[in-house]
Amino acid sequence: MSKEKKRGNFTGTLGFVMAAAGSAVGLGNIWRFPYLAAKDNGGVFILCYIVLALTFGFTLLTTEIAIGRKTAQSPLTAYGKLHKKWKGIGILACLVPIIILPYYCAIGGWVMKYFFTFAKGDGIAAAKDGYFTNYITGIWEPVVWMLVFLGLTAFVVFAGVDKGIEKYSKVLMPILLVLVVGIAVYSLTIRHTDEAGITRTGLQGLKVYLIPDFTGMTIKDFLIVVMDAMGQLFFSISVSMGIMIAYGSYVKKDVNLMKSINHIEFFDTLVALLAGLMIVPAVFTFMGTEGMSAGPGLMFVSLPKIFKAMGTAGTFIGFLFFLMVVFAAVTSAVSVMEAIVSSMMDGFHLSRKKSTVLVTLYALIGGCVVCFGYNLLYFEIHLPNGSVGQILDVMDYLSNNCLMPLVALLTCILIGWVVKPKTIIDEVCLGGFTFRRKTLYIVMIKVIAPILLVVLLLQSVGVFTLFQ
Repeated sequence: MSKEKKRGNFTGTLGFVMAAAGSAVGLGNIWRFPYLAAKDNGGVFILCYIVLALTFGFTLLTTEIAIGRKTAQSPLTAYGKLHKKWKGIGILACLVPIIILPYYCAIGGWVMKYFFTFAKGDGIAAAKDGYFTNYITGIWEPVVWMLVFLGLTAFVVFAGVDKGIEKYSKVLMPILLVLVVGIAVYSLTIRHTDEAGITRTGLQGLKVYLIPDFTGMTIKDFLIVVMDAMGQLFFSISVSMGIMIAYGSYVKKDVNLMKSINHIEFFDTLVALLAGLMIVPAVFTFMGTEGMSAGPGLMFVSLPKIFKAMGTAGTFIGFLFFLMVVFAAVTSAVSVMEAIVSSMMDGFHLSRKKSTVLVTLYALIGGCVVCFGYNLLYFEIHLPNGSVGQILDVMDYLSNNCLMPLVALLTCILIGWVVKPKTIIDEVCLGGFTFRRKTLYIVMIKVIAPILLVVLLLQSVGVFTLFQ
């Protein structure tokens, strides 16, 4: 009991769901989901995403939360508790947040910069060509904003599970949801006539976003969309990062796990869809289908131009939008940091305060390196997946394209074939609760998920040539 008290617990189901949903609802939803939806034919991507979320995503989410609660351990030590010979997965799982945290804080700094730019009514400046590039290639300003973001994140983690993570998640998540819904509704009401005299509306953009159009789509094109949707799920539901194992370890034994997982699934999918609803119709209205191919620059380059085109209302909408993104980024960064902190506490028997200070110092140094990657330490390297990148892109590639699919694959093999699915099913059913998707879970964890993960992993490292 003393060890459990030392680690901390969520006080109840609501706190756990809000914290886990806060982790899931981050830059992956607000930034990455909309540009992938825009790139991958809108409705087709969403259809694939929803189907995968209810099957593949559900399986991984259930597995990690159940592992966490069953072992009451962090990702570093949890796998060893299940099977001593498989404890190496814990090391790989812990490496993911270690790699992600520095560059997530750097991107969080970008969000903070844009939020304060709109807060002081200077959104027009953010819409100028080259604004984003000039900012990230500056030497010290990105470091300062990264420090601000890191400070907010460390403050919440330092306060602990119930007084920090749970307390602030209960406040930030409802506000975030209200902001997302408000901006999404507003984006449907806008209309714009371009220089060629063509008028487009938010409702037309909604049609492009939601209705699948398979016209001219080849099998190869469809498989690319499926792989994009599956890759997005890792971001969206925070699996294979050690986060859900860490959060699961703080869940009390009398909590209905399946009910909580269903709520997390619902919140995450809802916010992902609403994020696209905020952004895709607005981009379509002001920039047409051409603007929807903006890629990762959609949030920091295209959206400020759209807010400018909205006139006076655009400055206020931009302010609310980036406020919402700050909330989403902080709740996710907290979960990434907590995955590392909890691992240090369990693996090296350090206190929460010492662990948080050490992780913050590491994130500070790593975050500075990432920021300098656009100026003092700039280089370009060709990655196996065909992209060209520098420090942030290399870290993103290692964590998201290599380690996360590998951790998920090894977890499926361990649970599906070594310790057997019954290990997870029994934990979910603890207290007499039912596991309504038990058959689906068994089939996914043993067969379908591993096959999908092998395909994704081979594609990510450039071995799989199906999509070339």
